[in-house]
Amino acid sequence: MNIKNLNVKKQKKDFPLYSITNYGFSNSTKPLHFFKITNTDNSMKILFFSDVHGDAASLQMIIEKINRHQPDQLAFLGDALYHGPRNNIKKEYCPKEAIQLFNSLKNKILAVRGNCDGEVDQMMLEFPILGDYTLIYANQQTFFLTHGHIWNENHLPPLGGITILAHGHTHIPMLKKLSNGLIMMNPGSISLPKGGFPASYALADEKEIRIHELVNDNIIFTMRL
Repeated sequence: MNIKNLNVKKQKKDFPLYSITNYGFSNSTKPLHFFKITNTDNSMKILFFSDVHGDAASLQMIIEKINRHQPDQLAFLGDALYHGPRNNIKKEYCPKEAIQLFNSLKNKILAVRGNCDGEVDQMMLEFPILGDYTLIYANQQTFFLTHGHIWNENHLPPLGGITILAHGHTHIPMLKKLSNGLIMMNPGSISLPKGGFPASYALADEKEIRIHELVNDNIIFTMRL
């Protein structure tokens, strides 16, 4: 595995400074590449969303939330374009339009691979999506980002120092602290919510994590950090 370090400094005042470390890419059939973002400023607002499954209308709604909340970083937790064999095809399913919307976020988005994401999706998207996990160091927290079909509450990653594990996959929003102190966060799905919950997304800053309804922005869960 080739290892390359990249240090990037944002010059705009409304973006915190951060550094990016690229740990390379595995040429095996199962991609292992991931990125680590380290915040070097006082705070970072992160918007989490997951499980779009090609729903362009829901993706347009999350872009409206992005414009409203002005996060410093977007964290997409997988399942971008394909609806999946277990899901009904929504009338809003339009992967070609979703591709354009996703690519409009390419300079601000950090993504991980979902179980419905593959090489053909990566061919269409202009940002990396095939890493199994990503680390973000921000707000004095260590975020472990993954989709949830590999690493989850029942199969924790073998890495020390993680304070928040963020994943999607279940389409059910969740925010809780385990007995070992690890915070588990699932923003839910913006397109195919399950468990009786509405479509949802999450915001995190130096003070708290909040999971919001997508349509009306009502808070579903909140936790102080």
